[in-house]
Amino acid sequence: MTIGVDDDERAFPQAEDGKALEESWLQICSRLKGEVGEVEYRTWLTKIALGPVDGDEITLLLPTRFLRDWVRSQYGDRLSELWNQVLPAIRRVELQVARPGDPAAPPLALATEDAPVAAPSIEVEEAPRSAPEVRSDLVTTLDTRFTFDTFVVGKPNEFAYACARRVAEKPSSVGFNPLFLYGGVGLGKTHLMHAIGAELVQSGNVSVAYMSAEKFMYRFIAAIRSQSTMEFKEQLRAVFVLRNYDLPFLNGKDNTQEEFFHTFNALVDAGRQIVVSADKSPSDLSGLEDRLRTRLGCGMVADIHATTFELRISILESKAAASGVVVPGKVLEFLAHKITSNVRELEGALNRLIAHANLFGRPVTLEATQDVLHDILKAHDRRVTIEEIQKRVAEHWNIRLTDMSSARRARAVARPRQVAMYLAKQLTSRSLPEIGRKFGNRDHTTVMHAVSRVAELMERDPAFAEDVELMRRMLES
Repeated sequence: MTIGVDDDERAFPQAEDGKALEESWLQICSRLKGEVGEVEYRTWLTKIALGPVDGDEITLLLPTRFLRDWVRSQYGDRLSELWNQVLPAIRRVELQVARPGDPAAPPLALATEDAPVAAPSIEVEEAPRSAPEVRSDLVTTLDTRFTFDTFVVGKPNEFAYACARRVAEKPSSVGFNPLFLYGGVGLGKTHLMHAIGAELVQSGNVSVAYMSAEKFMYRFIAAIRSQSTMEFKEQLRAVFVLRNYDLPFLNGKDNTQEEFFHTFNALVDAGRQIVVSADKSPSDLSGLEDRLRTRLGCGMVADIHATTFELRISILESKAAASGVVVPGKVLEFLAHKITSNVRELEGALNRLIAHANLFGRPVTLEATQDVLHDILKAHDRRVTIEEIQKRVAEHWNIRLTDMSSARRARAVARPRQVAMYLAKQLTSRSLPEIGRKFGNRDHTTVMHAVSRVAELMERDPAFAEDVELMRRMLES
């Protein structure tokens, strides 16, 4: 091994270069093996060989570009940290593909791009463990925010929530396998899956693997290239719960579908619980083999429906209460009306408002909300119609939609109807006669009276003015 030494005061004494580096590398390997587990260590990290030192930088060599890129993306930062901890003179780590003739390179047969074969390794003793282990490269870190306690339950998601809760509490006796969750983007599938994982991990007696279809494919390919497919299969088939999402990624990938199907069957036959999520039901997943679609749909299929206004309000109230920032009910109602398709985007909008309030020490108001969230609101803007105005006003004042065109003159009905006429005049280009026809063929003079009456009441009654302003902000384009 050739070690570059210069006059820097951090350089090693020449006589101790090899020994110091090898001892340091042994310590680093021991730590890595304890952190990532024996299977992952053997698959990815035993193929690293020591290269030359240049000042405060050490080069580590790998036999292929594929392994070099993988180790760099997954372990590069950690390797740098460990080298600096164990040997402070090393401040940087460079990962390179070994070339024939490198003094510290693995054997020549390793220095190819297509044939990953055994590389020199350092054997270290594995620290004892008290709990089941799953390779960390098979696991996506669970988000501690996503628990059952923080999941807001409503009619659109209550069935999926109940199924997920049952799996988390009694995974070995739920009576259905797999649990298949499906629904649109941002409706809570990821939250429920993380919640299941968190509950099982907390129990301490099971192993949980959480991986996307894309990650499954790449791990499978990597196992083929590193000649460790059996280890990959056994590792997956030893877990208690396999959670998988983004299944459409498997479309057209026949070999990966084949392995996924056999892994799926092996887990079910071994009594392991599986939870799968996708944006469509199993029967609608085009591009998958019929037998795989049938297998996915043989357990419990739970649909998470689009959120209702009431559920969106509950979610916002829960998040606002947890933040410690006072968010007026009018603002929450405004957001729940404007952002309807995606809970993730809804929460993101609220988080931005809260962050703005904390940074600038300003209260959250409707005006500030429109200013801070102008880009999000603009994306949700659409041309307002009289029908939409009537629907929103009826919901807000809790009257029937048919009352907008009825002959009823009770104040509880007449006042919201006047507000709807006022907003139709303010927010649409329709003429007064056209607006009147939409409200039960009323005369245009009735619309004129409604507009002037609402404007007068807004000047006299601040609370009423705030209600009308809220409706206008929710509807305007």
